Amino acid sequence: MNDTPYLLDQLENADMLEVDGLHASDFSLDEQLLDEADAAAEADQPFASEAVVLRIEALDGRQRRQWQFSYNQVMEALYQPEDDSWQLEGGHRLRCFAAIGAVGDD
Repeated sequence: MNDTPYLLDQLENADMLEVDGLHASDFSLDEQLLDEADAAAEADQPFASEAVVLRIEALDGRQRRQWQFSYNQVMEALYQPEDDSWQLEGGHRLRCFAAIGAVGDD
C-alpha cells in the first residue's frame, strides 16, 4: 500500500502555503485544468499538461514575489517526509497548511 500523499490533494485542502521559506495565503489553482485531469482519470486516460495549474504570490519585505507551476511540475514534485514538504523543479520547496479551527461555547 502506498501512503505517499499527493501534492494536488494537499493544495486543494490548504489555506496557506510556504514557498521557498515565505508564507503565502494568496494562491490559486486552475479548477478547469483540474476538472480536465479528473475527467481523464475517470476515463482511465493519461493526462499531462504544461499549462499553469498553481499560481502563488507573497510579500518578501516590500517586494511582491510570484511563482507559477505547471500541472506536470506539481505532479512530478517529490515529497520530503522529514519536513512534510514538496521539492519542485527549479529547487523550489513548498509546504501546505490547513487552518485549524475550534468551536467554543462562549
